[in-house]
Amino acid sequence: MNVRRTPVVAAVLLGVSAVVAGQQQRPQEEGFRFRSGVELINVTATVTDSLGRFVPGLAMDDFVVYEDGQPQQVTHFSNERVPVSLGIAIDTSGSMRGEKIRSAREALGRFLGDLLDADDEIFLYQFSDNPELVQGWTTDRRRLHRALGGMSANGGTALYDTVAEALPLAQRGERRKKALLVISDGNDTTSMTQPEELRQIVQESEVLVYAIAIDAAGEPTFNRGGQPRFPPIPFPVPGRRPPIWPPTFPVPPGGGGGGWQGGRWQANDRANIYALRQLTNDSGGRTEVVREARDLDPATASIADELTKQYYLAYPSPQLRDGRWHTIDVKVRSGNYRVRARKGYVAAAQ
Repeated sequence: MNVRRTPVVAAVLLGVSAVVAGQQQRPQEEGFRFRSGVELINVTATVTDSLGRFVPGLAMDDFVVYEDGQPQQVTHFSNERVPVSLGIAIDTSGSMRGEKIRSAREALGRFLGDLLDADDEIFLYQFSDNPELVQGWTTDRRRLHRALGGMSANGGTALYDTVAEALPLAQRGERRKKALLVISDGNDTTSMTQPEELRQIVQESEVLVYAIAIDAAGEPTFNRGGQPRFPPIPFPVPGRRPPIWPPTFPVPPGGGGGGWQGGRWQANDRANIYALRQLTNDSGGRTEVVREARDLDPATASIADELTKQYYLAYPSPQLRDGRWHTIDVKVRSGNYRVRARKGYVAAAQ
């Protein structure tokens, strides 16, 4: 199904979990009740040391959160594992035939059965020429395993359309933490959604986006027609975060992924790791690259482990609903630690 942005979809993708007096909301976990009339900005933070190991045991006072460069008062905090609303989207295009699709089904089967918590709710997409929701929100692992078992590989790769369609559903999840995991081995070939449009949708959502890219070598960044998948944007959208794009094209970042033919850059269909990282990094998630399909097991285990070791912080929004992009920067007061969290949010206009 082709994806079109509408005001309704845009409203679903607000980057703020807002509770305004008089509105009906889903019940929140005990200890995280919103104050009447106050909007809270939710931030999920992953903290690692210089060797990439997760840092446990931090307290609220260990963190400082900046919005637009100004320190904010963190009022809600948790360092415990909380249930997650998780969407999974698996590439079932023709290039995933054989060992890849079998390995992906097996890895996700163990991911769902052994690595996630029983209280986590999950939905499942498959995508080739178009995205297809094969299982809606459920905690029933048998339904998910049946959906996985029915997948077969053929067709093109509508990765961007799938993420654009899956994000609103993930945003509506009942759990406080919301995430989307995408597994793909190919560059996008059939989507109607433009990459710069998709990146803006990710920035306006509080969903953590993770990707696992199956890629033997190279990081292609151009589509099959020779145009960059992330073209330069000449002017920033007023009130929005200035896009971070490579300063020049058509030289592909990292090199590789195709060659010059007839004066134009022609890309192969290997995984577009650069594009995936643009999406996942903005959300506070990450892209995991594996060389072989059999390496999907440790990759999914690593992401499941991360989801159990994150910190939740929230602070009252200091902004009016001005429709503008506001940056978020999370730091740990002491220690040589790296903090990964979403880059900002849009204060939805009234």
